Amino acid sequence: MDAPKVDPKQFVESFRVEMEAHLQAVMQAVNEAPDGEWIAGSEEQVRDLSAEFRKRVFEQAVQQRIDAAEAAFSPSASNQD
Repeated sequence: MDAPKVDPKQFVESFRVEMEAHLQAVMQAVNEAPDGEWIAGSEEQVRDLSAEFRKRVFEQAVQQRIDAAEAAFSPSASNQD
């Protein structure tokens, strides 16, 4: 029996607020970089923000798949000896 799948659109919607916050943080980092140093002044911060976001996205994707599998699991009737 295959484990149930999670609808990708549902996953996106569940992560929309955090995704928007991440994109805002990226833009803020670039905006705060000194003029003439937009890349050098923000690249490391954006890389770190994106690495943490990528980690959270993957963790949440796996967790939602686990949750879907657990919700579909039907334990057998208890064994009465």
